[in-house]
Amino acid sequence: MKAASKAVAFMTLLFAFSLAARRRYAADWPTYGHDPQRSGWAFEESLLTPENVSQLELKWKAQVKNEPKSLTALTAPVVASGVVTASGIKTLVYVAGSGDRIYALDAANGNQVWKVDFDSHVVPKDEGMWLCPNGVNATPVIDRSTNSIYAVAVDGKVYGLDLGTGQIRFGPAQFVPAFSKNWSLNLFDGFIYTAISQGCGGAQSGFYAMDIRDPHRPMVRDLYISSGGGGIWGRGGPVIGANGKVYASTGDGDFQPWTGEFANSVLAASVPDLKLLDYYTPTNWKEVSRYDLDMGSGSPVWFGYENYNLVAVAGKEAVVYLLDADALGDKDHQTPLFTVHLANDERAFEGKGVWGGLSAWRDLDEQTWVYVPIWGPASKDAPSFPQTNGATPHGSVMAFKVVRDPTSKKPFLQPAWISGDFNLPEPVVIANGVIFALSTGENPMQTTQGEVIVNLPPHVTLLTDAQRRLQTKNAVLYALDGKTGKTLYQSGDSIPDWVHFSGLAVADGRLYAVDHESRVYCFGLKEEKKQ
Repeated sequence: MKAASKAVAFMTLLFAFSLAARRRYAADWPTYGHDPQRSGWAFEESLLTPENVSQLELKWKAQVKNEPKSLTALTAPVVASGVVTASGIKTLVYVAGSGDRIYALDAANGNQVWKVDFDSHVVPKDEGMWLCPNGVNATPVIDRSTNSIYAVAVDGKVYGLDLGTGQIRFGPAQFVPAFSKNWSLNLFDGFIYTAISQGCGGAQSGFYAMDIRDPHRPMVRDLYISSGGGGIWGRGGPVIGANGKVYASTGDGDFQPWTGEFANSVLAASVPDLKLLDYYTPTNWKEVSRYDLDMGSGSPVWFGYENYNLVAVAGKEAVVYLLDADALGDKDHQTPLFTVHLANDERAFEGKGVWGGLSAWRDLDEQTWVYVPIWGPASKDAPSFPQTNGATPHGSVMAFKVVRDPTSKKPFLQPAWISGDFNLPEPVVIANGVIFALSTGENPMQTTQGEVIVNLPPHVTLLTDAQRRLQTKNAVLYALDGKTGKTLYQSGDSIPDWVHFSGLAVADGRLYAVDHESRVYCFGLKEEKKQ
């Protein structure tokens, strides 16, 4: 009987630990866009609801010691809960800084728990600017299996750091070229992934992967997709589907599949060996390249719908492509399931179109939704939306339902609503039926006369970093009803500065954002309830 009582007690304790573990991980935001598919959907979140988000307030803001480089400052936040630290078990918020360091902040109050300065021993050949800032650019990724966070330093080495102490547990190991412009890290089955663009540091554009299972043999694999051009520069970096493939969209350049050049395309490669498996290229790829309308300005999102694996993607042209993730572009590589043009009638390469990436969510009625951040007004040829929420001269979020075409039986995007006006929205995140979106307030202009960057005429020059910091506005956090687009909350002047190419994190009833002055912000309910 005594042994039985001990067994019951042990099982009770084990069950409690199991519940605690599930609860702890449920409060995580481990990677850019929340998951390897970059859905932006915090499907574990239950504290924030359409009924209570009007009660959001700024809980704290924390200034970290980091010097912005060009337009970059802090990466999008990632979050880990239940972390053992020297001062107890905490939820920690992590941001990497352009000045070659990473910070861990206490989610309760914004206090710094630890900071690590990366030990780089190289200097850049070229002076940094907004295209190639020579700073940390990739959002780190959290690995709960080892309680580590991985980040890439300016010298291209990857560090695996203890979540609670910052102690080095992996590396530093050379992953990508020094001063390359690499994008948000992804983690899948013992490998970390990134993507590179724009030739910064002389780096080849493409996919990169590192085996982190054995710290003594961190083997690197890569897939080069362009000898020039923009490469893969969606800020979500590599997108990894539940079907075991890695996806990305590419920027302007040459399209010559027989030589490995894949401009303005959506690519699928195998994991972890990065063998090219498939691609989709629109029939007007030459025109897209000619007018600098990169498809690569927006990362894809991967999601499932009924018996389909799907990818949705859009770039500066503001054409959304819905693709079969298992057969991109069908047999000819140029046949999508569905396309729709939403904005950028001017065919401008700056300040218009889709920048950042798309997001996806499935509601409690099993309806799948796709959300598109739009810069600039809607196209005169855009489809009619059943619900609108005011004029949108500067930008908006557009929402679509994924439904079946009654004739072809194939999925397509059915317009649902357009938000109110946004001053250049970031990719949205979704939590329990609420859409959270950040209006960046940045100045998107790149040249003195809005001319295409390639082959600039003598009288047109690229704007300097200082010029691009002019005419900015403060960033604003919005909460929208996921089914109607109605504004439920907006943060006013709580964030006094702008931000460039960032993202939000949602965890345990709180939202986290950063600005260009290296400040981290936390928003939560006025009266917080714990699960």
